[in-house]
Amino acid sequence: MTAAVEFACVSRHFGPVTAPIKAVDGVDLTIAEGAFFAMLGPSGSGKTTCLRLISGFETPTSGQIRIFGQDVSQTPPHLRNVNTVFQDYALFPHMNVRDNVAYGLMVKGMGRAARYGRADEMLSLVKLDEYGDRKPGQLSGGQRQRVALARALVNEPRVLLLDEPLGALDLKLREAMQDELKALQKRLGITFVFVTHDQHEALSMADSLAVFNDGRIAQIGTPEQIYAQPRTRFVADFVGSSNVLPPAMTAALGGPAKWASLRPESMYLSASGPISGTVTALRYLGSGTRVVLRVGEADVAALVPTGAPVPQIGSASAFAFAPGALHVMEGE
Repeated sequence: MTAAVEFACVSRHFGPVTAPIKAVDGVDLTIAEGAFFAMLGPSGSGKTTCLRLISGFETPTSGQIRIFGQDVSQTPPHLRNVNTVFQDYALFPHMNVRDNVAYGLMVKGMGRAARYGRADEMLSLVKLDEYGDRKPGQLSGGQRQRVALARALVNEPRVLLLDEPLGALDLKLREAMQDELKALQKRLGITFVFVTHDQHEALSMADSLAVFNDGRIAQIGTPEQIYAQPRTRFVADFVGSSNVLPPAMTAALGGPAKWASLRPESMYLSASGPISGTVTALRYLGSGTRVVLRVGEADVAALVPTGAPVPQIGSASAFAFAPGALHVMEGE
């Protein structure tokens, strides 16, 4: 099967050649056809630049970008079979919803009846059948997001790019839209490439994801692989909440003298636990209480289930952990 998107040693540098800003630096990447793929990372990590490289809004300084096997490195955006949904939705405020969705088809020269028929199909797909005559200003944030999605899908792209499209929504609506987007992608079967800085969003929605840092991919894999088996300290720290243990502590716990990660939910209070120290913080989280121990120069946290006894701040305590929970990392 031909990959939907491929990067072959792609770089995008800005500024003078003698001192370039390396927004993307030698990225190799393969995104499978029909995948829901997430690009995750902090601001300035290179994820959004990669999305713009796929769309054609940026041109690589070096390397090759292929979409379904075709080299598009120098192809302008309108000649690529991709569409983008932006965080701010970029809807035309003076047009009604139907005209917003049909706009791309009008630019392509499709007749009025055909393009409106197609626009209505897309509005039905995103559950906005009755909203075609409204203006964007009359819609909620979630509804505007659906209109932007319908407008992108109406052109039948083979790859849909989503640039933090849920970032402006409140938590409850964002979670609901995550479920809707995932279900829609499965129904349509087209490739979704989703950029986000929200680790929970990426883990819950993506089939696979790449974690970016300083213009490079720190790790790529399934959500389960990224969460349970981080390759580096950066990935362990950025994806989820993890205890990053220094080599000396890993060795004391029976592992090699390397950095390791322990997820708080895999740990529990135990009088005879191998990790002992002084309780320095308690944080109630609803589903449990995060208990932090000061162990030498490191802070180590465990998630104690709601209802279980919790030690007092300043008291001595100890943690044990589930078998196999200690994950030794390859590097920093």
